[in-house]
Amino acid sequence: MHKPVLMNEVLQFSNNPLRGDKSQPLQILDGTFGRGGHARALLQEFPQAVLTALDQDLAAVEYARTEFSRELADKRLSIHHFNFHDIKNFQQRPANGFDLILLDLGVSSPQLDSAERGFSFYQDGPLDMRMNQASEMRAADIVNNWTDVELLELFQRYGEVARPHRVVRAIVQDRKTQPYKTTRELASLIERVEGWHKKGHHPATRFFLALRMAVNHELSGLEACIPDMQRLLSPTGRLIVITFHSLEDRIIKYAFKEAVELGYPLTKKVVIPAREEMESNPRARSAKLRVFQRENPT
Repeated sequence: MHKPVLMNEVLQFSNNPLRGDKSQPLQILDGTFGRGGHARALLQEFPQAVLTALDQDLAAVEYARTEFSRELADKRLSIHHFNFHDIKNFQQRPANGFDLILLDLGVSSPQLDSAERGFSFYQDGPLDMRMNQASEMRAADIVNNWTDVELLELFQRYGEVARPHRVVRAIVQDRKTQPYKTTRELASLIERVEGWHKKGHHPATRFFLALRMAVNHELSGLEACIPDMQRLLSPTGRLIVITFHSLEDRIIKYAFKEAVELGYPLTKKVVIPAREEMESNPRARSAKLRVFQRENPT
């Protein structure tokens, strides 16, 4: 079961005392629906809320249609197969903007735990990693076709791997005779070349993270869409973003600081999960939350 991270903090920042006309329904945009953990909590917390949900994963959309059928029938929830990176092209928006926008940039547990999706190095599956199954590029395409220079840059920049040279050399050498097709094949190579240096931390972790981010254009898409998200807020709306990677957090930090004509960062320092949550949910340990407050132009 997927446990949404920083739930208490999301609800805390969603209670916005600056909101104007409270007689109108609270308009919420959940740009990363996943399995709907945050969305369900927000709908329960705000009985008058209307929530628009986006997800590029078809499995998430189908999950919403079966598990949120009552909310869909009551028109409190609408679900769209849509990548939030393209939010400027999303037409189903309220006239006065969204009072709350939430982005949880983590990979959901069902994605990680499903071998056929190819995200996990603990399970053997196709070397895929696409969040949107309609996308063309897979992780295998990168591993088998990118040059050694491109792979080095990828693992150093996105995976923040200090010295990926030996792994890259091994990949380029081995793929000459047999292309990489499965997660287990790649993970085994990294285990063999890198070895285990830290108990409980798989040596393939950062390499797989870099591949996933490249396949899904996570950094470039995020950087491009945040200004659009800020402009979609109502005059006193809030944008809440949860990140799991230092490069993502850096993008959000500076995007919030630089949008002085629209508003300001409500969180002066990054918000992290409480110790109890980190202990009960290991996937929350790298989570960070920031909030942007739109300022009423009047």
